[in-house]
Formats: sequence, C-alpha cells, structure tokens
Amino acid sequence: MDVIRILLAIILPPVGVFLQVGLGLHFWLNILLTLCGYIPGIIHAIWVIQRK
Repeated sequence: MDVIRILLAIILPPVGVFLQVGLGLHFWLNILLTLCGYIPGIIHAIWVIQRK
C-alpha cells in the first residue's frame, strides 16, 4: 500500500498525505508547501508516508 501512496505523493502530494494521516495538520501543511512549490510538497509527502 505504501507504493501506491508514494506514487500518489509524486503525482498529487496532498492526496498521498491524506491517505496516510487524513485531514490533520500534515495534510494542510502539505497543501501549503505544494502551493509554495511542487518539490517541497513531494518531499514532505514522502517524509510523512515513510515516517509511519
């Protein structure tokens, strides 16, 4: 399942984070990071997915 989340995190970072943690702080932070730059959103999403 992590492989699917990581692939989604590369395509749409907030979706990968949402599947991992739901509508929590990390989800909103990831949306903010993705809006500021696509690469920071991807990095944060992969970090959140790999952390758990």
